[in-house]
Amino acid sequence: MEQRGAEQRVGVCNLCEAMCGLVLTIEDGRVTGARGNPDDPLSRGHICPKGVAIGDVHADPDRLRRPVRRDRSTGEWTEIGWDEAFDLVAEKVAATINEHGDDALAIYLGNPNVHSLGAMTHGVAMVQSFRTRNKFSATSVDQLPHQLIGHLLYGHQLLLPVPDIDRTSYFLVFGANPMASNGSLMTVPDFPARLRELDARGGRMVVFDPRRTETAKVAAEHHFVRPGTDAWVLLAMVHTLFAEGLTTPPPYVDGLDEVERLLADFTPEAAERASGVPARVITQVAREFAAADGAAAYGRIGVSTQEFGLVCQWAVQLLNLVTGNLDRVGGAMLTSPAIDAIGRGLIGRGHFDRHRSRVRQAPEFAGELPVAVLREEIETAGEGQVRALLTLAGNPVLSTPDGAALDRAIERLDFYAAVDFYINETTRRADVILPPTSHLERDHYDLVFHLLAVRDTARFSPAVFPKGRDQRHDWEIFREITARVTGRLRDKPSLKRRLRRAARLRLSPTLLIATLLRTGRSGVTITDLRKHPEGVDIGPLRPDQLPRRLGTRDKRIQAAPALVVADLDRLRGQELPTGDELLLIGRRHQRDCNSWLHNTTRLTKGRPRHQLLMHPDDLAARGLTDGSVVKVTSRVGTVDVAVQATDDMMPGVVSLPHGYGHGRAGARLGVADQVAGASINDLTDPDRLDVSGNAALSGVPVTVA
Repeated sequence: MEQRGAEQRVGVCNLCEAMCGLVLTIEDGRVTGARGNPDDPLSRGHICPKGVAIGDVHADPDRLRRPVRRDRSTGEWTEIGWDEAFDLVAEKVAATINEHGDDALAIYLGNPNVHSLGAMTHGVAMVQSFRTRNKFSATSVDQLPHQLIGHLLYGHQLLLPVPDIDRTSYFLVFGANPMASNGSLMTVPDFPARLRELDARGGRMVVFDPRRTETAKVAAEHHFVRPGTDAWVLLAMVHTLFAEGLTTPPPYVDGLDEVERLLADFTPEAAERASGVPARVITQVAREFAAADGAAAYGRIGVSTQEFGLVCQWAVQLLNLVTGNLDRVGGAMLTSPAIDAIGRGLIGRGHFDRHRSRVRQAPEFAGELPVAVLREEIETAGEGQVRALLTLAGNPVLSTPDGAALDRAIERLDFYAAVDFYINETTRRADVILPPTSHLERDHYDLVFHLLAVRDTARFSPAVFPKGRDQRHDWEIFREITARVTGRLRDKPSLKRRLRRAARLRLSPTLLIATLLRTGRSGVTITDLRKHPEGVDIGPLRPDQLPRRLGTRDKRIQAAPALVVADLDRLRGQELPTGDELLLIGRRHQRDCNSWLHNTTRLTKGRPRHQLLMHPDDLAARGLTDGSVVKVTSRVGTVDVAVQATDDMMPGVVSLPHGYGHGRAGARLGVADQVAGASINDLTDPDRLDVSGNAALSGVPVTVA
């Protein structure tokens, strides 16, 4: 029964990639209820615990509403005015650049930026206004191999085919857990219902993962695979397709003869020795995939965040490509969003190795260096040393390799400013924090996730609450920082460039979206979306878009990119674990969201989820008992954590969840600070990188005692 005086508002959960539609109950300026919107054409009424808790973030007493400044001598925080905060950032950043050069400033963008319209329209422009080479983001601890293989094969970093899950008959999954994540680089809300529909039409989902995940438990088949060896299994499947004459590639693909030659020794038997997956399983799955009436291969975080992530993603694309399942109904398909950010050039194609990091000579991708090198760029003296840091909605101390060492390095900076509304495990080191409005206080349109959704829809969600008189949207913060820093630089950009940038940043994100819709080809306008806040259905994914939409110069796919080919020898020489060594992998839970969302009681209550998962045989072999506190040690660190016995783990593999490790001095997260658990990134190793530059967070050798 509806409460007296309560108002129903249609909104969106933009906390994760699923972008589920919501119906919110508002009373006395607070969200008192949230349910899935059954009229949303993509999420279809689905909601997960994060969506239910979105009002908790808005009401969180720990969320900053005004800028704060930290006294380094006492650690005390003081509220300050916006002008003082903007001037402090501008003066310190400009002074650092003027004295030490452009590269003395480092910028880190956290994952929440891609979930904010203002960050996409204005934050990117602000970052581009700085000429530093020391730009970093969560991309290089997440999906960099996906984006690089998209660039190498299809000519654009986000031209990424997504599984046509609503029409496929064979869904092959490596290292992904969409039952918990609702998809990732595959926006698929309501995955449980979509899987039931797949089963009802006689389809199958087959999962390869070192853990019997929530997704693996509901699959037709699940096979354990040793962490870091997925590339062997994937390549052996492609090898089988060639060896048995099961390839039906499209005519716009070059280099397949070379691929067949390169994979001659990646046999199912060789893959079995490396991975533990029986050769007969590899062969059978390859045959079933080729024979299916519409099949889609999909690999996600577990195969991207390992030492051969780029080879894995290449092999996933090859499976779809050589079986004729690319750009085919039921296969891996391209989206046709109302705002085509790729076709209209709003997001760059990407580029690789145009410059390298100063200390380790790690290559950039799309202007960003691997975040695993940030610490050494701060600590290593010399020209180009990082002396000031600007983080945008990020928590790299919990999210990047050897976070404890990065934490110590950040403390040594001359100046650190953060755009964030929490004093978290990283921003506690900041000199000043500028807090943007919350998710419910700003308009929203998903520029990126409509590019990756399993159905073409469009939705504009007006702010549920007005911003406070003394609050600022993130896009207003980015605009002001850009203007004030630029004005203080000795070496300013040309007047023409400054005027053009200022004109762009003056426009609100909503006005930009309205303009892009009006000038696009979809026929959908901002007026349509305002009339239908639940979203407009454009339809199922469309086949036969290739080769027309390829971003390559000749509109052809080169199936054997030199960068990937060169990495195959490294894979052949891979050392497999021996002796007492265990391999550490991460995991996610539906109630978690990367390194945040632990500051709400609704999402942290109930059964603890922080334990190290370990197979009972591995516990017994070490004389350890279920529930005891153990020491987990890697090359870079040691953590103490409770262990839980489960046969959901492959023997020889242990798992810690990502996003834990709270309770550090100086953070102000009243609920999160009471949540038990260790940070997996106090164990992950910044020296372990994929050739793309992505951190190898999965398959880390550890001991447990």
